[in-house]
Amino acid sequence: MKNDSVSLDLPHDSKKIACPAVVPLSSILPEEPLLMMGAGPVPIPDAVAKANGVVINHLGSTMATVIGQVKAMARYVFQTESKWVMGVAGPGSAAMEMAVTNLAWTGTRVLCVCNGFFSERMAEMARRVGADVEMLVIPNGRAAEAGEVADAIARFRPEIVTIVQGETSNTVWNRHLASIAAAAREAGALVVVDAVCTLSTMPLPMDEWGIDAVITGGQKGLSSIPGVSLLAFSEPAWQRIKSRPAAPAHWCLDASLAENFWHNASYHYTAPVSGVLALHEALRLVCAETLERRFARHLKCSNALQAGIEAMSLKLYVARESRLNSVVGIRLPEGLSGADVCAHISRHHHVEIAGSFGAPIVRIGQMGEQCREHHLFRTVHALGRTMHDLGVDVDLPAGVAALERSLAAA
Repeated sequence: MKNDSVSLDLPHDSKKIACPAVVPLSSILPEEPLLMMGAGPVPIPDAVAKANGVVINHLGSTMATVIGQVKAMARYVFQTESKWVMGVAGPGSAAMEMAVTNLAWTGTRVLCVCNGFFSERMAEMARRVGADVEMLVIPNGRAAEAGEVADAIARFRPEIVTIVQGETSNTVWNRHLASIAAAAREAGALVVVDAVCTLSTMPLPMDEWGIDAVITGGQKGLSSIPGVSLLAFSEPAWQRIKSRPAAPAHWCLDASLAENFWHNASYHYTAPVSGVLALHEALRLVCAETLERRFARHLKCSNALQAGIEAMSLKLYVARESRLNSVVGIRLPEGLSGADVCAHISRHHHVEIAGSFGAPIVRIGQMGEQCREHHLFRTVHALGRTMHDLGVDVDLPAGVAALERSLAAA
């Protein structure tokens, strides 16, 4: 067996140590880059990648300017005039936990609208801080109806209602979010919305809909890097945070401490400066494109992708009226597993798509930089060839033709 270890020449008073074979002597990256078309992370623009290679003083004047611009651009993307925009060093789930654990504490009545894996995560976070949690469980693959949520609000009388705009795990769009938020507001409850896969891909006017906390990750619709996330609080939500009976248990996720860095140019913890610079560039590109054009691009590309998939004789998981335009779920043909499909399309076509969290589907992302016409053609071709290779009778030429017709007609 070939010995892939290397020897390191150390000072004379040290023993020569063999580097273990687990240390690779060649790059782990594929020779041909993978096209990332899963449910995130997504490809990033060159400007974002370049910014991510820069390190500056996290408390210097340049960073203070960057933070001010990030907040201003984020307010546009969140569609809010609220002052209380901030980031967190962590995934979208960290922003989710920051929102939930600052607004809820022991005994807080929290109604969690649950129609998938990520909406249930908010319920678990609330439960862990001692909140009194009621779950309104929606059948998998269906959007929450405004009436059933209003009934649950009237029955449970929550202080907080949590809901996802787009349930990434099963590709459901909660299309009645505006009405649900109105019902919660009328009952005096604060509304927390997970917009991790929807912010900048479809409308979410935070102020207009009366939403009190919106969370997102950098690595999806914004096309930034994973690990730096954003959230925005309304003024009523911020007042609740500042009047808590006790400080939250999570020091790093304490919004009042985060205020030091995000609003007072002071110290909380060492900020992920490269990631913040990447996020700045991603937001700048969103603002330059404008939300209106960005929403239209996502809708056009998603409709075309859906048309191409269905023309191949594959089935989509969610009813048309409740489908996300940022992540599309495809029913697995009988006898295939998501792992089979994902492994084959990656190995043979260098396209990455995603499995699921229990639903019998594979998922294709349509977020930010994924949402480009040339990516669609490559992905539809790769999916069709993969299905054919795995013994599924699909009409690939019809799928590509339907994709082209939809794009041309939009």
